[in-house]
Amino acid sequence: MLGLGKSRPVPEHEAEGEIERVYHEIRQTLRVTGVNLNFRTWAAYEKFLPAMWDAVRPNAQTRAFEDAADGLREQAVRSSEGLGRLGAASALALGESQRYHIRGALDLYHYVNPKLLLLTSAVRLSLQGEPIGEGDGRAAPEERIEPGPPGAMHSMEMESEKPKDKTVRALFGDITRTLALSSINSDYRTLALWPDYLDAAWARIKPIIGRDEYRRSADSLRDRARALARALPHPIPLTAERLGELGEDVGGIQETTERFERLLPGLILNVALFSLDWRTPEELVRSPFPAAASRLIRGGIR
Repeated sequence: MLGLGKSRPVPEHEAEGEIERVYHEIRQTLRVTGVNLNFRTWAAYEKFLPAMWDAVRPNAQTRAFEDAADGLREQAVRSSEGLGRLGAASALALGESQRYHIRGALDLYHYVNPKLLLLTSAVRLSLQGEPIGEGDGRAAPEERIEPGPPGAMHSMEMESEKPKDKTVRALFGDITRTLALSSINSDYRTLALWPDYLDAAWARIKPIIGRDEYRRSADSLRDRARALARALPHPIPLTAERLGELGEDVGGIQETTERFERLLPGLILNVALFSLDWRTPEELVRSPFPAAASRLIRGGIR
């Protein structure tokens, strides 16, 4: 089961102090409208999250990081093409507004999840003592991307973890049991805003998750994320020894990080499979929200 650290994940509306500061910077730097479960879970370790974020942020705001995440997304789409189409969208009588919002929700997670895997792999490798960053840590300002969520990005709205609707509660239970989760992911909570669609999509994807080719695709995605993490431009000053100095539970943090790294490749594949019902592979291999170069230049803001 997915370990949740010393206490429950910290929701965005409950964040205070340094955790609130980090949540704001995550939304700006990763260009996303909400804070995903891995960060909310890491926030249970109050000293770890700020230390981790400050260590990875120099990479997360670069073009190199964005391009690496784009590569993971493309690989996931190509792998998903060979796993079969779900056909969930065509099986339901969805209104145009519903279809518009479901596509928007899938675009949101299709964009951010590869970033989460890349970042999580970088954290895991750093905590294991592996050096990150082939550069000297002095990348030019022009290599940064423009911060802030794109205006067209769907809001990260979600159903409650404990929904009132019995059917949705049962669906969440099946998802958590099948994927060995202790907390339902943001992706499924968002898609549960359209419960008939999530029910149909989950019923079709569940058998695929057990296939050998699905597991091989997930393993390949994880291996590539590690390789890309090692090649990021900036070193990451984050070690198990440093966490010990902060008085944090090093073993618990490492276990939680490793579990998220195991979870995320499958989640990326699942979102790609869901998305293939709505968009062509050629559309999906491209970033849903291409990042512009930052206006930051030497000497100020352009």
